[in-house]
Amino acid sequence: MAYFWLSLAFMVPAVLAAVVLRHRIHWVAVGVTTLVLLILTAVFDNVIIGLDIVRYGHEHLLGVYLWLAPIEDFSYSLAGVLLLPALWHVLRARSGARDAERRGARQVGR
Repeated sequence: MAYFWLSLAFMVPAVLAAVVLRHRIHWVAVGVTTLVLLILTAVFDNVIIGLDIVRYGHEHLLGVYLWLAPIEDFSYSLAGVLLLPALWHVLRARSGARDAERRGARQVGR
């Protein structure tokens, strides 16, 4: 169950950020990216678990698997897909505000 709580630590901020910025996020792109990342996660997690490169303490998992991969592994991909566009918009807005401030300072100094 420990991996579930760790997953929540990533998912809650990602979902909150996506909800706050839901009107600015391009959801078709997020959907396509989510699909691709979840497929890649399923393939590569199963490979590295099948090759015994990674082992999980099963007592720390929910017990839901997609082949060999625990369902908690998919939350990190999903959190990244939600959090990165939100972060992009926040940083872009900050950059735009700084640029506008610089332009205003230049115009005043003329």
